[in-house]
Amino acid sequence: MEPRDYSPTKKALQINLDESVYGTFAEIGAGQEVARHFFQAGRASHTIAKTISAYDMTFSDHIYGKESRYVCEPRLNKMLDHEFSLLQERLGGRASKTRFFAFADTVATSAAEDSGSRSHGWLGIRYQSRPGGPANTIVLHVKLWDRFRLQQQDALGILGVNLIHMAFNPPARAEERITYLLDSLNNKRIEVNMIKVSGPDLQHLDNRLLSLELVKQGLTEAVLFGPNSEVLHAADELFRQPVLIQRGTFRPITTANLEITQKVLAQFKQHPLVEGKIPRVLFEITMNSLSAAGGSVNDEDFLHRVDTLAALGQEVLISNFALFYQMKAFLRFITDQAIGIVVGAALLPKMLDEKFYATLPGGIMEGMSRLFDDKTRVFVFPSKDDKICATASTFNPGPRLNYLYKHLMHNEWISDILNCDEIDTTVYSSQVREWMVARDPRWKKYVPEKARALIEERQLFGYRP
Repeated sequence: MEPRDYSPTKKALQINLDESVYGTFAEIGAGQEVARHFFQAGRASHTIAKTISAYDMTFSDHIYGKESRYVCEPRLNKMLDHEFSLLQERLGGRASKTRFFAFADTVATSAAEDSGSRSHGWLGIRYQSRPGGPANTIVLHVKLWDRFRLQQQDALGILGVNLIHMAFNPPARAEERITYLLDSLNNKRIEVNMIKVSGPDLQHLDNRLLSLELVKQGLTEAVLFGPNSEVLHAADELFRQPVLIQRGTFRPITTANLEITQKVLAQFKQHPLVEGKIPRVLFEITMNSLSAAGGSVNDEDFLHRVDTLAALGQEVLISNFALFYQMKAFLRFITDQAIGIVVGAALLPKMLDEKFYATLPGGIMEGMSRLFDDKTRVFVFPSKDDKICATASTFNPGPRLNYLYKHLMHNEWISDILNCDEIDTTVYSSQVREWMVARDPRWKKYVPEKARALIEERQLFGYRP
């Protein structure tokens, strides 16, 4: 591998000078910005078999088949399928010396006044790592944050070049694949909020760890995993759906965690805001709770948490949201339906701690206004120890915030959802983990059966039989 160069023009030229790389560019929306870099770099005839931009919907449907939306993952996959198959069919005679590729993107750009909500796209590459080898695929979803269309198109062009160059010149470490995507860019211009890789030559890469790197490196604020640990695009999955979310460490998930969610879900379904719809239940783990004392994230520990939650059929959100109003803003951007946030009474002092809102011009008043709206509620479950049982009703934030808190309680923006005797919340994940490490069998009583079986089978969280 040659020394890394950040310039998109030099990256494109390096690809053009590689006689074994040959393929197609299919770009819908935002112009043909990726292909342009390869044309301008020189020797493009050595790399480009065809470029196509099927802007017209009728033409696009005729070539790739109909889709409900034109900027979506299924459309991108159809483009990759069609163009890569066409390459192999028409240029099979050179298969023994050529690494074929098909690059595709389908993008919506928008003007300055609405770029925050509409400028996004799907892009991907299907390629061979060696002549005659199997096909591998990398798919990204991005949001474009520049104010003007020309800037958005420019950013997309650079990202496309970075993706193609990274595919054919993969770095030694998996996390560097994420770093390379933002060469000559920054996260103020572009957000990469989903990545998926597939194919025989990419089996050593874990999509969950790549997604975690997106959050670690600041390319996005949150990623979503499905009940089978698959990577999901949050905006598509949660669009216009009610959401019930519980934040925790889940190291490991306890029976109490699961029982609380199940009981709150039963009540949330009956809430007038939900209107008979089925809420999506998310277990949120913040990067702060994933980080060790030195600030580093233990990837193995992260996978243990995701795997045990997946064993219970749960969806997991990994986020950079230190404060609840940040998480709520993320969800509200996606859905206009009810949002329920499940917290323990032990977290209320932090939620009402003014120091966490010191950076907001309006302080805690602004923080509360960002957290609560007509369709957002906080449901509090009891926090118990040997002496007391804390609830939302027993919490006293002090004289400065007492009337604010009473206002939130009176209007049921914050409310108790369980009494002190319904669920045993005296044992936390940290205690369960201590028992596991000490080989104390008491831990088994406090972990859901399917998660317990997985822990024992794979020896997760330091457990040893």
